[in-house]
Amino acid sequence: MENETFLSKTNATWTDYSVEYKVVSIVLVVLICGIGIVGNVMVILVVLTTKHMRTPTNCYLVSLAVADLMVLTAAGLPNITESLFGGHWVYGYAGCLSITYFQYLGINASSCSITAFTVERYIAICHPIKAQFMCTLSRAKKIIVLVWLLTSLYCVMWFYLSDTSEVVYDNVVLVTCAYKVSRNLYLPIYFTDFTVFYVVPLLLATVLYGLIARILFLNPLPSDPKESRRNWKKESSVHRNSRSSSSSTTAASRRQVTKMLAVVVILFALLWMPYRTLVVVNSFLKEAYLDTWFLLFCRLCIYLNSAINPIIYNAMSQKFRAAFHKLCQCRQQRSEKPPTYSLALTYSVIKETSNGESPDHYTTELDEARGAAEVLLPHRKRISFKESGSTRKDVLARA
Repeated sequence: MENETFLSKTNATWTDYSVEYKVVSIVLVVLICGIGIVGNVMVILVVLTTKHMRTPTNCYLVSLAVADLMVLTAAGLPNITESLFGGHWVYGYAGCLSITYFQYLGINASSCSITAFTVERYIAICHPIKAQFMCTLSRAKKIIVLVWLLTSLYCVMWFYLSDTSEVVYDNVVLVTCAYKVSRNLYLPIYFTDFTVFYVVPLLLATVLYGLIARILFLNPLPSDPKESRRNWKKESSVHRNSRSSSSSTTAASRRQVTKMLAVVVILFALLWMPYRTLVVVNSFLKEAYLDTWFLLFCRLCIYLNSAINPIIYNAMSQKFRAAFHKLCQCRQQRSEKPPTYSLALTYSVIKETSNGESPDHYTTELDEARGAAEVLLPHRKRISFKESGSTRKDVLARA
């Protein structure tokens, strides 16, 4: 995002930083980035701390959440200081290199993560037999590591293209974070990014989601005729109805997950379109179009794309919604004082074996109550049968 369109400042651009612009930009950026940072952190915590949420698809969503966090912190937060100081760069030379690098890393990694879970959904739904071997949790982790490794290496070039420069404006030295090379030299880089990380993922997603929709919404799920005939002979009508209900529930769950991921892809295409279009148009203009308010609109669309995904998960996935609710309730339960329980210790007669002794694998109510009392009342002294002078057999006889 920190490119020719956003970084190359002119005197006219600085004079457009009015009070209204500063107030609007700071309020909206803080609001969107704040919601996005909290939401993406919750997505990461939910998947990492909840066992049943650790699926291949959710692993790709964690990768997307990390990339969105990188975009929000490396691009959104510096935008606040830029508005406050009228375009003056306050993070120095090292900040210019690192922030530019992490911006592009987050952008490219998010695009690759979207492509990865799109391919994963296609294989899982359209090729269920192959999915048993290809769509596994370990394979998803390896693909995520590979995605971040390749994008990290690809973005290293921005360390050599970014630099700080000084401009004198009204007898005041203003520092900007711009690029060393001329505009004609970095245009091929932008068109490569535009093609590889925007056009190709969207074209691939369009084709794959079209194939997925044909399977889920137009054709019924394929079934094995031999298995259906065997089930018809062996199972009763109740069991057949139960199996049919389970199959319809699974199909509905697949449709819902696919809809959610498709919405993520569609919003990615729409919210990135203003910025991508602006870069392409400015590439053919002698003087780049740098209207301050339109640039703010493009930035806000990108921040919104990184912030809205957790809201989509919460709105369209019951599992994510329940996991978010559970995560929010954890701190409240920890802060509350543990309730006091009263235990009624009772004795029960257990079934004896042929030799008159109780089998070891049976658990009496006395054993369960004693274990609960040790957990809830650790300071109380434990009373054994030996100390009381009676055996388990005597206790059972008295009971």
